[in-house]
Amino acid sequence: MQVSIQPSSISGTIQAPASKSSMQRACAAALVCKGESIIHNPGNSNDDKAALNVIKTLGAKVEELQNGSLKIYSQNFFGASNSPSTGGDLGEAVNCGESGLGIRMFTSIIALHQHEIIITGEGSLLNRPMNFFDEVLPQLGVTIISNNGKLPLKIKGPLQPKNISIDGSLSSQFLTGLLFAYAALNAKDVTIKVDNLKSKPYIDLTLKVMNDFGLKTPKNKNYKEFYFSSSTVNCQLPTVNYTIEGDWSGAAFLLVAAAIAGEIEVTGLYNTSTQADKKIVDALLDAGATVEVYDDKVYVKKNKLEAFEFDATDCPDLFPPLVALAAYCNGITKIRGLKRLKHKESDRGLTLKEEFEKLSTQIDLHGDEMLVHGNGGVRVKNYILNSHHDHRIAMACAIACLQADFEVQIRNADAVNKSYPDFFKHLETLGAIVKKIN
Repeated sequence: MQVSIQPSSISGTIQAPASKSSMQRACAAALVCKGESIIHNPGNSNDDKAALNVIKTLGAKVEELQNGSLKIYSQNFFGASNSPSTGGDLGEAVNCGESGLGIRMFTSIIALHQHEIIITGEGSLLNRPMNFFDEVLPQLGVTIISNNGKLPLKIKGPLQPKNISIDGSLSSQFLTGLLFAYAALNAKDVTIKVDNLKSKPYIDLTLKVMNDFGLKTPKNKNYKEFYFSSSTVNCQLPTVNYTIEGDWSGAAFLLVAAAIAGEIEVTGLYNTSTQADKKIVDALLDAGATVEVYDDKVYVKKNKLEAFEFDATDCPDLFPPLVALAAYCNGITKIRGLKRLKHKESDRGLTLKEEFEKLSTQIDLHGDEMLVHGNGGVRVKNYILNSHHDHRIAMACAIACLQADFEVQIRNADAVNKSYPDFFKHLETLGAIVKKIN
């Protein structure tokens, strides 16, 4: 799909999309819990659908209720005898779609199963490194064969929880999977030690979801050790009711759009959220936008913007909206955490540089730091932009062009379906002039 964005102003109120970080973790928790879980405000992104497909493949029953909520019933797919609720071998590969969180989280959970299972994915996920599993799973009694550190993976468990040390520098999502797997087995007196853990707020979200679902939750020792005590057990609930909160990651693009091109209020964003991308508020304030934060919503209004400094090491998904914001600032904005961008849907440091230079915005990449030379706005040098099949690049390009001096077209704009299918629809609702070309 290709869309055009014409210079526009935006205003109004919009509901934040459902958090796919919360949704996918809820799917994992519902799978490893015995019994019934009701998921309210479920997401509808491609990553959310992939997570639901995974748990259904593993035997969970998913039913959509009349009010839009999802009822998930699971007998604990690996069961007391390590057999899935579907019985015997799965008979098919488990496909995680293009979800990085999905593959990194569900692989350790799937490893609880005693049968050989093939795990695969799609798109850019096929090229992401999975060496973590080659190194860690054999230490936990799991046989694994990978494609030279990439998908597909062929694994055979069952996983046995043991004291282990892992590297957390690439992504916290690997740790999330291990935490769910250990909790599912009611691990006792074992510790997962982690070196150089990145994206700590996402581990806070994982632990919160585990607790909300009644799963055994480890003691967090300064994000360096996660200890499963023998005195703590799973607190199984008759029925779990869990509401997916609004997504700060997707909403960050809307909030930056307001700082660039108008004023809007985004509802469904909770100030108490553990989501890492809540830090977008700090960047907006530092840049000089008018920002008002309430318990469950955020208001942002356009103002004169100045260059700022921001550390996105623990929230690398904020890089694309931050670059769009920095392009409208006066001066050089410094964003740290660049090394976290290489293994995303695209190499985001390079793709941001390539696309924003088409908008007369110079971007320098130095080690772990990105420098964005803002000119108080963007001027179109090339009216054809490309998402590189990366959902966050597509959204960053769109909001950056809201106050451009010329109409632009974005190729492969349907990449937004991965995390925020209603993104362009929501922009139109707020007054942006968006047209689908094909």
